[in-house]
Amino acid sequence: MYKSLIAGLACALACFAQDPASPIAKPARGTKVASGFDLKAMDKSADPCVDFYQYACGTWLANNPVPSDQSSWGRFSELEDRNRETLRAILEKASGEKVGDFYAACMDEAGINQKGTAPLKPELDRIASITSKAGLTDELVRLHKMGVNAFFGFSSTPDAKDSAHVIAYIDQGGLGLPDRDYYLKSDAKSVELRRQYVEHVAKMLQLLGDAAEIAAAKAKTIMAVETELATGSLDVVERRDPQKTYHKLSVKELVSLSPGLQWPKYFEGLGLPQLESLDVAVPPFFRQVESVVVQHSLDDLKIYLTWHLVNDTAASLPTGFVDENFNFFGKTLNGSKELRPRWKRCVDVVDGQLGDALGQKFVEQTFGAEGKARTLEMVKAIENALEQDIAHVDWMTAATRKQALIKLHGITNKIGYPDKWKDYSSVQISKDDAFGDSARANEFEFQREVSKVGKPVDKREWGMTPPTVNAYYNPQTNDINFPAGILQPPFYENSLDDAVNFGAIGAVIGHELTHGFDDQGRQFDADGNLRDWWTAADAKAFEQRADCLVKEYGGFTAVDDIKLNGKLTLGENTADNGGLRIALAALLTKHKTGKLIDGLTPEQRLFLGWGQIWCTNRTDESARLRANVDPHSPGKNRVNGVVSNMPEFQKAFACKVGQPMVRYPACRVW
Repeated sequence: MYKSLIAGLACALACFAQDPASPIAKPARGTKVASGFDLKAMDKSADPCVDFYQYACGTWLANNPVPSDQSSWGRFSELEDRNRETLRAILEKASGEKVGDFYAACMDEAGINQKGTAPLKPELDRIASITSKAGLTDELVRLHKMGVNAFFGFSSTPDAKDSAHVIAYIDQGGLGLPDRDYYLKSDAKSVELRRQYVEHVAKMLQLLGDAAEIAAAKAKTIMAVETELATGSLDVVERRDPQKTYHKLSVKELVSLSPGLQWPKYFEGLGLPQLESLDVAVPPFFRQVESVVVQHSLDDLKIYLTWHLVNDTAASLPTGFVDENFNFFGKTLNGSKELRPRWKRCVDVVDGQLGDALGQKFVEQTFGAEGKARTLEMVKAIENALEQDIAHVDWMTAATRKQALIKLHGITNKIGYPDKWKDYSSVQISKDDAFGDSARANEFEFQREVSKVGKPVDKREWGMTPPTVNAYYNPQTNDINFPAGILQPPFYENSLDDAVNFGAIGAVIGHELTHGFDDQGRQFDADGNLRDWWTAADAKAFEQRADCLVKEYGGFTAVDDIKLNGKLTLGENTADNGGLRIALAALLTKHKTGKLIDGLTPEQRLFLGWGQIWCTNRTDESARLRANVDPHSPGKNRVNGVVSNMPEFQKAFACKVGQPMVRYPACRVW
């Protein structure tokens, strides 16, 4: 469960809290409109022109330390907890339904402990019975269906250059640590973390029954295999370039890269149709897989597979495994002091594995058609503002501008929940089989992905569950996606001041729309194809402006001696800066003039709406981890980095040249 945090860091936007168990109500006539931002959260002793984040969030930060079972705590976390309480109530009343029985099985800690490692035995026996390297292929089929991250990952995806059709997709994987650089960096902290990881692996293998000396030796073998896989992997910055992760090859070409694995047999085992081609995201990685398979003994490879089976199923195993898993991924990597309550972990598991079934019930209680209609109205206003921005931006030529507007007009808005829900009727769930429930749910989802290969893309699909406090833009389907989970206070509420709503959810909408025109999104056209539709002059002008953001955010300190990676965070920083500008433009179009509320102008309230959604405290360990792998900047830098680039902010708060919130030269793309 703690590893899932690491896997999820690559998502589009980490986002944003009335009682989520009841629909968002319209204010009665005559109701006084509230300002929406939290006056008690502010530190009015701070100068907004010196540190706007401290001004907007200072008192909240002082009064909201990171809880002992968390690695960070912010406004997103507050809403996530409220949503989780709603989901818990749903699940506790759903006995006899799949979601309720899945939750009950997860909550049955005594039953899980009583079974011990017996649920693992058939899988362990399968690995132990492999008698030759040729037998690895069948076992990889089995493990991948279970959701085990061994050697590489398989999925399906829209073909990046033929976005109407789904193609098979294989990518680098097989690591236990968050990223390849954790294996390759030579600084003292990285060396120590690797030592702690090897120690953790050994402890997990001891829980499986190995003697201490044997477990220690196996852990070293596992580290050696994973380190070799890491050397063939792209780093997180390289992976941001879609050109570097698209390589359409024939199966024969894949076999030539890695003949040690029986690829036709692997695809047949997955139930795939006869493949003519597939996307091999990182060809050098699969050459490295070949090297690992050839150079390591069969016993080494079986040890590696055993570890990944145990590592990736730890949440469904007895308490000892759960605790040790937390000790490394929760405490060491993220700085959490104690394990979250079991009910919270189990709610998250059900949401992750039967998300549409649970999400449908969540939507019935919290959102509905009315919420969707109100949100779409704001989306339209933000889109109009972005259209005006693109139409008048002074660095873009007419030819590229025309294509940009075509792309903007082609964006689909997916709000709240999917039009079509997944059908889980084929998934067998038992209230006394947590391990089996998880394995079967994983296999259902894996096979659902496999079944898409060779078919037209279904643009109705969602990549997040409805209760998720997040949002994203998908460049291959050219759509923005806003789950019901985020469309609640403090991001949006109908009774709140427009300025605050536009500064919060409006800026998030603008952020996601801008992703279509950031350094990654701009490489895809209106149909979602990876195609260069920019003139050389426009591309150069874009890159010059983007480089300003790389340098600005690369100068921010994440923690201790760790700076942010301006190239890793470029897309999110571009979207933050563009999103808030567009939201402000949309607000000012709707309200030419505005009255004071709580002594603040509409512009000031908009900026406070933006600032306060990012109020966040974080452990040092979490800050260090995220600086290495998270494409999002920390809350303070997201807030101050944006407003310091905006003359509108400086005018709103009467900031003077030379003050920290007046950046020169200011960065601007959109």
